[in-house]
Amino acid sequence: MPQTVAAPFPWADVWGQDAAVDTLRNAASDPSALSHAWLITGPPGSGRSTLAHAFAAALVADHPDDEAAMRQVLAGTHPDVTALRTDKVIITIAEARALVERSYFAPSAGRYRVIVVEDADRMVERTSNVLLKALEEPPEQTVWILCAPSEADLLPTIRSRVRSLRLREPDVADVARLITLRTGVDEAIAEQAARHAQRHIGMAQRLATDESARRRRDETLRSVLGVRGVNDAVEVAGRIIQAATDDAKALTAERDAAERASLLRTVGIAEGQAVPPALRAQISALEDDQKKRATRSLRDGIDRVLTDLQSLFRDVVMLQFGRDDELINRELREDLAALAAAWPETRTLVVLDHLADTRQSLERNVAPLLALESLLVTVTSGRTP
Repeated sequence: MPQTVAAPFPWADVWGQDAAVDTLRNAASDPSALSHAWLITGPPGSGRSTLAHAFAAALVADHPDDEAAMRQVLAGTHPDVTALRTDKVIITIAEARALVERSYFAPSAGRYRVIVVEDADRMVERTSNVLLKALEEPPEQTVWILCAPSEADLLPTIRSRVRSLRLREPDVADVARLITLRTGVDEAIAEQAARHAQRHIGMAQRLATDESARRRRDETLRSVLGVRGVNDAVEVAGRIIQAATDDAKALTAERDAAERASLLRTVGIAEGQAVPPALRAQISALEDDQKKRATRSLRDGIDRVLTDLQSLFRDVVMLQFGRDDELINRELREDLAALAAAWPETRTLVVLDHLADTRQSLERNVAPLLALESLLVTVTSGRTP
C-alpha cells in the first residue's frame, strides 16, 4: 500500500516504499546499521533514483532538521555528493575512475561523502572492475549507492561487496493516485496511463499528460495487430522505427542546441561566428557525447515499444487461458480476443520468446529496423525467422 502519512523531508517524494525508507532512515541515523556500499534495485519507475538521493541527503545532513543541506543535495549542488547518471549507452571507464578518485576525498561540509551511481547496470565488466577496491575498502566516511533494475544486472564481484535493498513494485491504483495528485488529470486517464505504463511512474505521467504519446502507443499496437504478411511486417517496422527516431530527436534536439550555445558562450564565440581550429576539438567532443545520448534515447524508445508489445501478447495469453480480469490493454479486448481464438497458445509463446530475443539482439547492437522486422515476421508467421 502507498504511504498514508507523508514521510518527513527528504523522503516525501519516495512513493509507496515504506519498508525501504525505514531501512535507510535507520541506517542514516545509526552508524551501526550503515553499510558503506548499497545496491538499490527495483523495476523501472519504482523510484530507485529518488530514494538514492533522499538517502544521500539524509547521510550528508548534520541532523534530521538540517533541511538546508538536504535541499542542496536534492538540487545537485552539495559538494559532498557526486552523482552519475548517464544518457549514453554505457558508463565509461574514465567516468568510473573519476568517481573512485572522488570517493577518497574527505567530506568537506557534511557527515559523509556520498557517491550515487544511478545506472550501475550500464557498466561493462572492465568498468565494473574499476569500482571493486573502492567498494570493498571505502574510506570510513564514504558511502556508495548504486542503482540497477536487478542484482543480476551487476557482476557477482560487485554484488558481494554491497548491501542490497529491493524495492516493491507499486500497484496500478497506487500509481494512478500519484499521477492524479501530481498532474490533476482525470482519474480515468490516470488509471489508463498507469495500466498501459505497467506501473512505471515516469512513463505513466508522460502518457497521462501527453495525448500524442497515448495516440502513438495506440496506433503502434493496432498496426501490429493488423500485420498479415511480410510486406506488412516491413512497413509497420519502418513506421515504428521512424516514430521512435522522431521522438528521440524531439527529446534531445532542444537540449543539444542549448548545450552547444552554452559552450560557445563559455569560450567567447558569438552566434554565427566561425569556430577557431583550436576549439574545434571541444565542439567535436560535445557532438560525440550528444550522438551517444541520441543513440541511448532511440534505444530507450524502441525498448518502450517492445514493452508495449509484450503487454499486448501477454494479454493474448491471458485470454487463451481463460483470464480476462487483469488485461493491460482493455481498450483492445475485442481484437485481442479474436487473436486469442485465431491461433494456439504455443504460437503466442513463440512471439513472446522472440520479443525477449529481440531485446538481446538490440543489446548486441543489431540494427533496430532489422530486429523489429524479424519480430513482426514472427508475429505474422508464428515462426522465428
